[in-house]
Amino acid sequence: MKLIRIAHSLFFLGLGAHLGVHLDAQAQESTPAPVLDKVTVTGSSIKRLRDEGALPVQVINRRDIERAGLATAEQLVGQLTSSGNGMDNAAAQSDVVAGDQRGNNGASFANLRGQGSRNTLVLLNGRRMASHGLNGTAVNLNTIPMSAIERVEVLKDGASAIYGTDAIGGVINFITRKDLSGLQAEAFVDLPQKSGGEIYSAKLSGGVGSLERDGYNLMFALARTENKALTGQQRDFVNTFQSHRGLSVDTRGTPVATVFARAGMDTIFSPNSAGVLRPGDAQRYNGVNVLALPGAAGCASMLNSAPYDAKLWASPASALGCAWDTGVSATLQQPIENTSAIVRGTLQLGAHQLAAEYVGARVDSSKSFSEVQLISSTSARYLYPATGASYNEVFNALVAVFPSIEANRGKPIAFRWRCMSCGPREIDTSTQSNRFFVGADGPLGGSWDYRTGLSWASSEDASVLGGGYFYRDGMIAALAAGSVNPFRKPGTPTSAEELSALEAISARGQSLYGGKFTLSQADFTASGPLFALPGGAAQMAVGLDVRRETFRFTAQAGAPGGVVIAAPFDASNTVNGIRRDVRAVFAELLMPLSKTLELNAALRSDDYTGFGRSTNPKVSLRFTPLESLLMRASYSTGFRVPTFNQALNGQTVLPYDGKDLVDPAKCPSLVVSSSNPSCAVVTPNVIDGGNRALGPEKAVVKSVGFAVAPLRDYRLSLDWWHIEREDAIRAPGLAELMQNYALFGERFVRDAAGNLTAIDRRWFNAGGARSSGLELEAQGQGQLGQGRWLLSFNGSYLLSKQSRLLNTQPYGPSELAKFNRYDDPGIRWKHNISFSYSQGDWSGSLTQRYSGGYTDAVLPGVANGSVTPPDWQAKVKPYVLHDLSLSYRGFKQLEVTAGVKNLFNQDPPFSAYYDADLGAGSSWDPRVADPRGRAFTLRLRYTLR
Repeated sequence: MKLIRIAHSLFFLGLGAHLGVHLDAQAQESTPAPVLDKVTVTGSSIKRLRDEGALPVQVINRRDIERAGLATAEQLVGQLTSSGNGMDNAAAQSDVVAGDQRGNNGASFANLRGQGSRNTLVLLNGRRMASHGLNGTAVNLNTIPMSAIERVEVLKDGASAIYGTDAIGGVINFITRKDLSGLQAEAFVDLPQKSGGEIYSAKLSGGVGSLERDGYNLMFALARTENKALTGQQRDFVNTFQSHRGLSVDTRGTPVATVFARAGMDTIFSPNSAGVLRPGDAQRYNGVNVLALPGAAGCASMLNSAPYDAKLWASPASALGCAWDTGVSATLQQPIENTSAIVRGTLQLGAHQLAAEYVGARVDSSKSFSEVQLISSTSARYLYPATGASYNEVFNALVAVFPSIEANRGKPIAFRWRCMSCGPREIDTSTQSNRFFVGADGPLGGSWDYRTGLSWASSEDASVLGGGYFYRDGMIAALAAGSVNPFRKPGTPTSAEELSALEAISARGQSLYGGKFTLSQADFTASGPLFALPGGAAQMAVGLDVRRETFRFTAQAGAPGGVVIAAPFDASNTVNGIRRDVRAVFAELLMPLSKTLELNAALRSDDYTGFGRSTNPKVSLRFTPLESLLMRASYSTGFRVPTFNQALNGQTVLPYDGKDLVDPAKCPSLVVSSSNPSCAVVTPNVIDGGNRALGPEKAVVKSVGFAVAPLRDYRLSLDWWHIEREDAIRAPGLAELMQNYALFGERFVRDAAGNLTAIDRRWFNAGGARSSGLELEAQGQGQLGQGRWLLSFNGSYLLSKQSRLLNTQPYGPSELAKFNRYDDPGIRWKHNISFSYSQGDWSGSLTQRYSGGYTDAVLPGVANGSVTPPDWQAKVKPYVLHDLSLSYRGFKQLEVTAGVKNLFNQDPPFSAYYDADLGAGSSWDPRVADPRGRAFTLRLRYTLR
């Protein structure tokens, strides 16, 4: 598809928005007036004069991207004010994740208007790409060949009638260069002031031939990008021990093991699994660490450890425990290596243009997170043997406080232990993506044009275990033999015997899972004039689109050597190979009813294997009562079938480790209370997975807006949008299920005695979700001295965000600006403001990026009112960053661009967000903030013509 080549005319309509940096003012001044040739704008199949257009399209060109110091598609999408804040970036998925995020290792996704990655369509040159091979859901942004991107067009409007039923939140179209000659080499570095998180990039591009002069062009681009790892230990703001602000970690798996009573296990704290008593104290204690006992060395004698905050977690039985800061061991930015290539040949045969293209990428990531936690249980009998000096030392310290356990001397010890000598857990993932395309476009006759193409794309991914994973039976044997000591004193080096024993039972190199998504597509579109109307000729486009999607996911049931501790084998999610065919026909009619009023109507009918046919319209109006005023409105519907994973995944079961859940059948208040047995803490398993009975979800998208240019160099646009989805496919949050126990009692699994053992969060067709917002853009430019200045503004204001669990229920309370562990927090206001100035060979820009605050997470002790931390604040503060960029083009063949990101070195705002197996957040929220701090960028480009 030929797409709009430059944003000047769209700026006139107030539609051109920027990433906070904009077109070079000097280039604007010197560029001659464009020829009014016919092109196709993202969001329409009809060719029209380039200075016409009615849809809110945001254009980010190559120079914008360079000035912002962006190296990856993930960075670019993350800075869009229209982008949501779900768990879509690599940082949010750097730690252990649950449910729908399992398997997204090294991947990141787009999420427009907070509608989720499944409802955001990502295109390359106007056509689809293969979805991520491990989830079959959405395009992995890390496979986008940024080395060859000419510009990015973001359609912030529903486009199901044009591109397909899943384009509900909008469309992001990455457009590559088409006509490149000569040779160009480029090097780029992005270096944080503090070590960790460095980004390096190099690319080589070139081409021969000119379409205009020679009738052909053959071009290529090769690139290599490396994102280095950033760990929690490298940033001071990562500190989970901030009880004065309402945050402390909920884990008693510490470097020196914590002793537990366990039901069904005959150990030193038996027979009562609720814990043990000490003289004169009615409280039963469980999870006791010898370092926390009176007169002992204290929890702080362990690295990154502190006393367990039993008040914040409303768990008085844990008052003699220690906690270990998982946040400092988290990887805040995954190390990702990306090698990409694009080769494109274009041949002009008279008025017809033929093109062939190959795009490929190899992405390697190494996900590293906290050391494994060993928890004694009847299924995993990790027990410390009742022999030796170490055993006696631990037992004697405990019996001095709990004399009643003397009768159990000689029994083994059940514990929870963070195995620091095991090293961090690592999962290595490789992605190989390929896309082949051949196409043609040109005249059909009678002023009609055609566009057609064939493409095949795939994304194949595989994950293997790195270090930090061990066979369970081997670990049990090593503990029983005393080769591995979970009670080693703080600061004592790991013995050679223990290291040797761990190496012997390592599962390093074990295959974990793999998947492949393949997309085959053929399309044809014809467009041209139909008949005369008062405003001009009516234009029409008709076409067909046929594609086949196949998905395979293969997971191990376990390792050949036995069970691997904490390894996320997903055998239940195995899909041996499934195929889905989609056949679509579409038509679009553009009718200039008068010189000032234009109607655009589109209709698309998609036939999905297994789901039948869905027909979706889109109608838009464009009204220009004045030359300087544009008014617009649109209405469309959408229809999205379940993804392969949503429908076919099996069950995955993970224990809930938090201390903020109660049994809703026994405790209607849902507030943990240590004084009320009915409101005691429960830690059930959480079940995630697919649902073969899922039906499609439907959507209605509306928008109204205007754009005004009162003066030649000043422009303003404002658009209101509203999206409502029915039968929305989603996994309910635990809080939703708890609050609606009467509706979802069947999702609470109980044993024969009626005790809550599991909560089912698997996908279902919910009642729906609705949200609305405003998008504002403004721009002004002018002459200042010998140069040109440009001031631009881009903002997004979320007006409403609600959901309901069933169609028969009313919509729930507002979800605006509220912490949600499983979903977008619904930040109300985000904006980018940029000032740029160009004079001669120099140009520079200063940009402010703002993201509003929201109500923070709350730990149980604060929630139930039992404790009010002295420095506790209910809201996460706004996040404000400033970026500076300076470019010089005065050298003969060399261009230099330098910049500073996060000029004032702002840390992410504090949040009581605790990772709890859901991302790398621990005192900060990775869905919102960048953990790298101030960073310096330098880009050198050498051109040889």
